[in-house]
Amino acid sequence: MSNILTYQRQADQHRRDELILGHLPLVRHVIGRLVGGLPPGIDVENLESAGVLGLVEAAAKYDPTRSAQFKTFAYLRIRGAIFDELRRNSPLPQHMLERVALIRKAYRTLPHPVTVEALVAATGLGPDEVADALAAERFAKTVSWEQTAEPNGLGPAVTAAPPDVEVERWESIQQLAEAIETLPPKERVAVTLYYREELRLKEIAEIMKLSPSRISRLLSKATFELGELLKARGRAVGAAC
Repeated sequence: MSNILTYQRQADQHRRDELILGHLPLVRHVIGRLVGGLPPGIDVENLESAGVLGLVEAAAKYDPTRSAQFKTFAYLRIRGAIFDELRRNSPLPQHMLERVALIRKAYRTLPHPVTVEALVAATGLGPDEVADALAAERFAKTVSWEQTAEPNGLGPAVTAAPPDVEVERWESIQQLAEAIETLPPKERVAVTLYYREELRLKEIAEIMKLSPSRISRLLSKATFELGELLKARGRAVGAAC
């Protein structure tokens, strides 16, 4: 019996090692999608270490009989570990904190759904300054709408969900798809390439003939306004019930 248990442990360890080694590029892929939108001074090597630890944790906890494909399961763990590292070690500079505070104050006074243009008018900041502050705030938050809108425009379930939950989730996906269609053309293309095609900011910049920083700002503006549209629709549905 002890020999069987030893063999099983060795087989499990071998499986975990294969999952980790086979998916190391996924860590670099996740970081590559984030790095263009990070505040200055971020230690990318620390983020990569955190992502690898997330991958190791995913390999240890993955159950193929209950979970989605390992790539999906690991993606969420890696991304969560990187966001945790960002929250621990990336305090925003004072000028950015002041802009974020100014935007939050303006946000509370504006009618919903709030647009970036409305924030620009209310704060006196430039469009790029507002977009940069929204990006910085997104990374400072514990949870953002973007973390639930994973590639392909949805947050893939790690375990099977009841039918009513699946229906609700599908309706949310449909709402998100409809909201994306209302975006200006450049923002719609950037969002589609980033979330659906899973391209990095540098790759999107090459396709759209724009700088990575410009792509980052387009995505910040788009994700903020999509979040506002979805919240407004949620409030409308709630009021109708």
